[in-house]
Amino acid sequence: MSGDVFIKSTKEIFDAIVVGSGITGGWAAKELTERGLRVLMVERGRAVEHRKDYVGEAVPPWKLPHRGRVDAKTVESQHAVQSTCYAFNDATRHFFGNDRDLPYATAQGRPFSWIRGNQLGGKSLIWHRQSYRLSDLDFEANLRDGHGVDWPIRYNDLKPWYDHVERHAGISGAMDGIDVLPDGVFQPPFEMNTVEKRLKEKIEAAYPDIRMIIGRCAHLTQPTPEQIAIGRTVCMARNECQKGCSFGAYFSTQSSTLPMALATGRLAIATDAIVHSVIYDPHTNRATGVRVIDAETLESREYVAKVVFLCASTLGTTQILLNSSSEHFPTGLGNSSDTLGRYLMDHLYGAGARGRVEGFRDEYYSGRRPTWPYIPRFRNVRERHAKFIRGYSLGGSGYRDGWRSFGVREGFGIDFKRRIREAGDWRFSLSGSGEMLPRADNTVRLHPTLKDKWGMPQLLIDCSFGENDLAMYRDMAETSAEILDRIGVKDIEIERVETSEDHPPGLAIHEMGTARMGRDPKTSVLNRYNQCHDVPNVFVTDGACMTSSAWQNPSLTYMALTARACHHAVEQLKRGDL
Repeated sequence: MSGDVFIKSTKEIFDAIVVGSGITGGWAAKELTERGLRVLMVERGRAVEHRKDYVGEAVPPWKLPHRGRVDAKTVESQHAVQSTCYAFNDATRHFFGNDRDLPYATAQGRPFSWIRGNQLGGKSLIWHRQSYRLSDLDFEANLRDGHGVDWPIRYNDLKPWYDHVERHAGISGAMDGIDVLPDGVFQPPFEMNTVEKRLKEKIEAAYPDIRMIIGRCAHLTQPTPEQIAIGRTVCMARNECQKGCSFGAYFSTQSSTLPMALATGRLAIATDAIVHSVIYDPHTNRATGVRVIDAETLESREYVAKVVFLCASTLGTTQILLNSSSEHFPTGLGNSSDTLGRYLMDHLYGAGARGRVEGFRDEYYSGRRPTWPYIPRFRNVRERHAKFIRGYSLGGSGYRDGWRSFGVREGFGIDFKRRIREAGDWRFSLSGSGEMLPRADNTVRLHPTLKDKWGMPQLLIDCSFGENDLAMYRDMAETSAEILDRIGVKDIEIERVETSEDHPPGLAIHEMGTARMGRDPKTSVLNRYNQCHDVPNVFVTDGACMTSSAWQNPSLTYMALTARACHHAVEQLKRGDL
């Protein structure tokens, strides 16, 4: 990246400010600049340059000081929350937030794990890249069962934008023809291994309503000329993606949307700039820009623009809006509905089952495929479940025990060393991803007394799983075990989640819903174009906008909503409506 795109203080009036540089911030910058706008991207973290700053990439564990582990004192003092993320280790921790500098509070007995990646590129550098469309089963769910408000859009409103973002991001997958999981614009899928293929046959024979497909993921398997032109190439199946990928094989801001935005010559970037609040002009009922605090000097400054896109992550955006209080909006910008900070959701992760697969001793696989078999939602599709509404997916994996499993086995000597070098038993696991219902009592507020190092109020998160969520968790575990038993898997172990303490909300890293879209300004913050009902030149396109969580990984939907909102904002600017 050229150094002349980075700025600090400036008197320039931009067409648009984009707050945040993760998956949605990158898309907003790309779409707005390509449509002719002069854009400032504001990022609270440090600059990260593609390839150059992937310092953990290709570094094997044995070349790290603690074989990839982070020492206990550092974890305790700086990463107590971040270290609970599956992707956190000594080769990736520089892409995670420092909990010491980023404190937040939770309600007593209601833990929440807020995983953060505050740098240019945000969590697009460390996400797990599973990419699925929502269907009308999801967009109509709130209206159908009365939980939450009705989505103001349907699948056909978003379909062309799903197509648009899939073409650019590069999603590998198969045309599976499943109603609850619409097909898309795919590159060739990854292949299941022999054991997974055999178990797929058994599952689908035993359960006519269940399909097992290969997971759809944002990895290039057959790059397009456009993708090759910006330096992206085919996935090497290393599955070390959270370290950064110099091949640009998986979708991230650095590999994909940022180079496209920079190529227009219309993007400026301010890093180490913490957005304090949105500046609101009551005379025009418009936002005029943002106030920021320099992360290093603590000095304040302002940036001015005609349009503001908030893409700072669900909780980051909510904090900014809550902090943007005024006489007109005493409880936060655009909060006339009193729904800002309410209806916080995550996905239900952590319940499932695993076991041993007999036979197949002469079968193995090559590479470390970055996706896995996937069973789309089957609950409450045709028949109503007696104990809960909505549904869940199951992610599977077939693999052989390797040398790592010997770290917890007894033995020593020549025979033990010989067995370490041999492949062990085959294993197969299923783990759920379920829909969490929107509830008004799952909230995010500004703490009345506690502040962070920059003098901003900390967030107070009050969130827990409800009865429907816990009933779904129980079914995930029991059904996973039942499926494994029915297809002949042995020595089954069940993973259960019985309370919020067992697997706290936040650990799915899919938090969403605190500035939801809706049809009525009295019950929602945003309209059908992610535009603030109360202040029409403010747009929110990260997870805060979600009206329900659905059961699919949400990032692809965030991308499509962002591209759609950008198109609408540019059209309104051209007409002079903003």
